[in-house]
Amino acid sequence: MRKISALVKGPGRAKTIKLFLDGRFAFSLKEELVLRERLEVGMGLSELRIASLQENNRYQKCLDTALRLLNYRPRSEQEINLRLQQRGYGENDILAVLANLKELGLVDDASFARFWADNRQTFSPRSRRMTETELKQKGVPAEIIERELSAIDDSENAYRAAFKYVRNLHTADYPGFRRRLGEYLRRRGFGYDVINATITRLWSEKEGGETVDFPEAGANSQGY
Repeated sequence: MRKISALVKGPGRAKTIKLFLDGRFAFSLKEELVLRERLEVGMGLSELRIASLQENNRYQKCLDTALRLLNYRPRSEQEINLRLQQRGYGENDILAVLANLKELGLVDDASFARFWADNRQTFSPRSRRMTETELKQKGVPAEIIERELSAIDDSENAYRAAFKYVRNLHTADYPGFRRRLGEYLRRRGFGYDVINATITRLWSEKEGGETVDFPEAGANSQGY
């Protein structure tokens, strides 16, 4: 049995408490853990209790890190897992934290996929294929991606993306308009047919309703 000889508040805003046992510094604990465990000077601690405190402290630190990541923006389960690994947390603590966050509804790949797709369509329209690739890279299961992206309309997204772009596209000739807008939409993952139709629509609007005939799809998609 070892005795708590001092509890000293740590420096800065970290909200940690330095735990001293038998006159020597042992380790630091999260302040909320000290309060929850009702630790006080003079209390005796068994080796088993000490090990439990250290384990709970690791878990709490891991949980706090995950919550800070989620406070910045929603994240997929894989994103949280990888970031916690990078911070040096152990597998058991990470799995326990993820289980807790999933139970609370704070980590949910379906909700994350909806957030990601909505964010992309609202602020940076791109193709369904590109959004799908992004979600795959973040570890979202294929069946969730398929379900959550099923309503995406590439034609509408391409038009919205292009409409914003052409407002700052200062070119009066059609070849330059077609080339620059086509390259822009291609970088956003849209296919030839969608790009061609979007260019046709916007050039027609730009020219006050005049329509322009374009080559059939099937030409090299690089040649906008």
